[in-house]
Amino acid sequence: MNPTPEPTDRAEITKLAAAVEEALAAAVPTSYRDAAPTPQYGVAAPVPQPGIPPMSARTTETMRAVMFGSLATVPPGLIAIGVMIASQHANPTVIGMICAAPAAIAVPILAIARLIRRAGEAAPAEIHQTYTGNIHQEVVHTETRAVWAKTVNRGK
Repeated sequence: MNPTPEPTDRAEITKLAAAVEEALAAAVPTSYRDAAPTPQYGVAAPVPQPGIPPMSARTTETMRAVMFGSLATVPPGLIAIGVMIASQHANPTVIGMICAAPAAIAVPILAIARLIRRAGEAAPAEIHQTYTGNIHQEVVHTETRAVWAKTVNRGK
């Protein structure tokens, strides 16, 4: 059964084809590719790039040290979990004491260290100097910090 198209069907198909052609001819482009080379510099503000957000070098170093330090705690934790599972003695009180011990020891030590540092900064030593003749004086401030010592000499 192959029905033959009627003249009205052909007229409808012709109208539909004309409408499609008209729509395609009048279509507005949705994108444009500028082939001009981009300038090496300009007045636009810098745009943050994907990845690590922009920050100072010191903050970046600190953040990466924290990330690597936190990763270093994973193997000992996994070993401790394995030992507790193998021995079948996972006492919550003992686990809590083991986990809280580093913080319980570190917090008072850090507080005392800060108190000592603040006390040293509170009252700088008085310096009385009396000179006669031509004098050249250079004051150097030496500062040593951290677990691994880094000495910074700054002239004033």
